[in-house]
Amino acid sequence: MHVLIVGGGGREHSLGWKIARSPLVRRVSTTVPNPGLLSLGGDLAQGDPVSWARSHGIGLVVVGPERPLADGLVDRLNSAGIPAFGPSADAARLESSKAFAKSLMDDCGIPTARWSGHADAASAHAAVDALGASCVVKADGLAAGKGVVVADDADAAHAAVDDVLSGRYGKDAGARLIVEERLAGPEVSILALCDGTRALPLLPARDHKRRFDGDRGPNTGGMGAICPPADVDADLVESVRRDVLQPVVDGMARRGTPFRGVLYAGLMLTPAGPRVLEFNVRFGDPECQPLMLMLDQDLVPLLLASATGRLPQGPLRWRAAVSWSPRGPTPAQAPPACRSPVCQRVPRWTATNSSFFKPVPVPKTARSSPRGGGYWT
Repeated sequence: MHVLIVGGGGREHSLGWKIARSPLVRRVSTTVPNPGLLSLGGDLAQGDPVSWARSHGIGLVVVGPERPLADGLVDRLNSAGIPAFGPSADAARLESSKAFAKSLMDDCGIPTARWSGHADAASAHAAVDALGASCVVKADGLAAGKGVVVADDADAAHAAVDDVLSGRYGKDAGARLIVEERLAGPEVSILALCDGTRALPLLPARDHKRRFDGDRGPNTGGMGAICPPADVDADLVESVRRDVLQPVVDGMARRGTPFRGVLYAGLMLTPAGPRVLEFNVRFGDPECQPLMLMLDQDLVPLLLASATGRLPQGPLRWRAAVSWSPRGPTPAQAPPACRSPVCQRVPRWTATNSSFFKPVPVPKTARSSPRGGGYWT
């Protein structure tokens, strides 16, 4: 089988690394010139992915980023008869519209923060005042991980409302916003493969978002991940499957938009129990990197089964592994030499239980803001 991966960050490199090890796969190609993906020996797909996939006999397309999912790439691939891993554009609204996701959670009884949606500044500012000193302001649409402001006081929240509606995070992203209560507790991500009727959870993971140690500095979209976190056990994962992931799959099916692909639940572990912060409709980066290393079975049959509605009933198999992502002080600088005992030992491990995933190189003109995919890794 010839597999095409859409996207080119560390997430896509880790997916390609895992897919290339399948006995079902003879070639892995990519739409983005990621040096790690190209080192797997495939081609660089240029032009329209659907046309390229059709002309090159692609047996499976794996869509990594959220934007092409929201734009309907999987719909177009399915219409062309090309198997694709990822949700339809309608199902991708779980990520492309936070108001849609919150409405679904309310309809399905899924625990989440109190919220309200707004298209005008006056009602949004009133909602901030109603919630009190600290709240969270989120652009409704896709904002490349930048459209969420966790405000420490009312002034910061009011400023965030004005920023979102002024188009700071993009005209489409900021056409609407939501204001929600601020929750407290540790965060965790639990992802599940879905086939339209079932949700099959993966290992839980916790990413480190801040640029600096001690949870300081700006959000980067992910500086690395621990998988699984020590404070998340199998019982908690099962409760999230039962109370969050499966109800989403059931609710989307009732709406006539079955969810197939990977469903990412970003959760806050509050004293009252897990609460959903957000849904993503693709693998997270960096969470995908340790997950691909730790999955102790062929990924490709799982991706195909998700796309065709036939996920296996049994649990998945896992193993121990190390995925490392050194970061430089800025996106333009290579990382310093790591002197920790863990880093010193990693090169001695074999390629079967450690790896080093690469994002696509960032042009100098795009190095002004820290992003997970914008760092050397």
